[in-house]
Parts: sequence; C-alpha cells; structure tokens
Amino acid sequence: MNQISAVQAEACGIDVNTISTHIDAFKLHPNPEPRTLISTLASRSSSLEKKLELLDQLNRLSKQNPIFRQKITESGAVAAVLSCVDSEVEVLKEKSFNLLLNLSLDDDNKVGLVAEGLIGRIVMVLSSGSSNSRAIAATLLTSLAVVEVNKATIGAYPFAIRALVSLLRDGKGREQREAATALYTICSFRDNCKRAVECGVVPILIRIADSGLDRAVEVLGLLSKCKEGRDQMMKFNGFVEILVRVLRNGSSRGVQYALLTLYWLCYCSEDVCLKARNEGVVEICMVLKEDDNEKVRKNAGALAQVLRRNS
Repeated sequence: MNQISAVQAEACGIDVNTISTHIDAFKLHPNPEPRTLISTLASRSSSLEKKLELLDQLNRLSKQNPIFRQKITESGAVAAVLSCVDSEVEVLKEKSFNLLLNLSLDDDNKVGLVAEGLIGRIVMVLSSGSSNSRAIAATLLTSLAVVEVNKATIGAYPFAIRALVSLLRDGKGREQREAATALYTICSFRDNCKRAVECGVVPILIRIADSGLDRAVEVLGLLSKCKEGRDQMMKFNGFVEILVRVLRNGSSRGVQYALLTLYWLCYCSEDVCLKARNEGVVEICMVLKEDDNEKVRKNAGALAQVLRRNS
C-alpha cells in the first residue's frame, strides 16, 4: 500500500496492517484453474474433506459464471463428478449433483451430460437417495429435459418416469414440487404422457392438486390431451368437483390448466359436460372470460363454448 493510501486509510480509522494482510492472502491464494481443481477432485489420494471443499468451491464459482462453467466442462469435470455421485457418502453425492445442475444451465452441456450416463445415476438417487438428493436429482432432470431430444431419451429410459411418480407419491414438500415440475417438463413430449399414465400418475396428481399444488394441475392439463390420461381422470370419483375448487380458489396458472383439463374432458365426454354444468362451470367461465390473464380468458371461452354446444 503506498504512503498516500496509507494516510487516507488511517484518517478513516482503518487498520492498514489488516488491509495488507488480506491483500497478501489474496495474492497467495488466487482462484486456481478449473483443471487443477478437477485433477485434485479426481485423485484417489484426496480426502473426503478435501473433495467436499473442492465441490463447494466449484459450485460457488460455476453458479453465476458461464465462462467458468465452460472451463470446468472442458477440463473433463463430468467424469470426476460422476465418480463422486457414485459415492456412498450422501453429502458428497448432494454436492456433486449440485455441480452437475450448475453445469446443466448451459444448453450445450445438457445433451453431453445425458450421453455421459447421468440419467441412470439420477434414477438411482430418485429411488434411494436422501430427501435433499432426491429433490436435486428431480431438478436436474427438469434442467436436462429443456432440450427436446433429452425429453425422449429420459422418457424411454427404464424406470425414469416411474421413479418420478414414486417421488411424487411418497415425497414431501420440495421433493414433491420438484417431481411434479420434472413431470411437467418431460410430459410436454407427447409420448411421455402415456408412459406417465401407465405408471399410475393420474390419481396421485389429482389428490395433490386437491391439496393445493398448482404444478400438479399443470401436469393434469398436459395429460388430459391424451386418451389414456382422460380415461384415468374420468374414473376418479369427484375429479370434476376438485377442478371446480381450483377454478374458484386456485392461482392464475392453476386456473388456466384446470380450464384446459375440463375443456378436453368435456370435449370428449357428455357425462363430464353435465357434471361441469351442474357445478356451475358455465357461470365461472363467464367471469373468467374477463380475467386479466389472456390464457385464462382464452381457455374459459373455449370451455364455455363446449359446454353450450353439448347442452
């Protein structure tokens, strides 16, 4: 620190020696190159504590920095991180999944991560990991499924959708929300809708939708577009009444998808039309046609038209 800066610091009541110590420490410990970090992470001689420390550092640096994420990927990080995912140590598994989630933020990495065999590891964790690991794994599936080709790959992978359905059924809080979000993303690929229905997702979604999770209603909206999904919905006693409760009390997005679900059910079934009219859905649609949300207005108008046509 030069003499003028030192005088200014002292005038402000700042300890010059403390500043100098921090500056010297920064010079001695600059951020290492990703290749160095990955090499140490992959080393068999690295202790568990060291690996956890490295993963914390990699997670911190990669979360907001796309350039650093690119450097990590180019350094051959994926193989090293996957070996940590295979560990029996739960905290090591969690931090590794967090890093893979950060790397998946870049579209260029999404297909590559799937090609490296990540889906199999995710399915394993969804089935047997800790609560936090399962939630992160479901979030990672959502991120990977943003790319269309990955939706097909994930859907066709043995037990991938079934593991998400099980997490949706048995999970709590964040696990359940992340499982529903992953299913929503994956089921936007039409072939996966039938797979999800075959795994028994419909009654699970209906019960969760009735408890107030809007994302469950959104998945039902996608599944209502396929015959297998509609058939299961119509078998569920009281389903129309549940959707009507969402129309009356749900969020804007929940209402949007409840309208969509009812539209497809009513379009394909006069019995559902009768139930919907008896529940006052026509009157609800008249109100919702004036809603601020354009998609709500559009869906309300379409549903009202179907109900009137079949009256």
